[in-house]
Amino acid sequence: QVQLVESGGGLVQAGDSLRLSCAASGRSFSGYAMGWFRQAPGKEREFVAVINSSGGRTYHANSVKGRFTISRDNAKNTVYLQMNNLKPEDTAVYYCAVSRYFGGDSYRLDEYDYWGQGTRVTVSS
Repeated sequence: QVQLVESGGGLVQAGDSLRLSCAASGRSFSGYAMGWFRQAPGKEREFVAVINSSGGRTYHANSVKGRFTISRDNAKNTVYLQMNNLKPEDTAVYYCAVSRYFGGDSYRLDEYDYWGQGTRVTVSS
């Protein structure tokens, strides 16, 4: 059974950092791109970052570029999201997901086949 489990969320103050992790089990995802999305209260789920299968190519949404960094460790079947200089507008539930493609061009929700249950990040001002 495929399972993605996010961890690392919490309550922080503006300017703080957090590192989210997403551990996959049930099969290896080293051949697929993986991404992070987030959903703020009352808003639609939005793309945050994607990393290709090898980890050599990444893309981040403009809203987080320069502050967030996606990375992966295929040996551990895990993807990470390092979040620095957090802002109150980053408050959301963060989800990791596995794309059905290997490249780093998966920005849409419908390009992802597997999703985690989410981890909540709350940034106070």
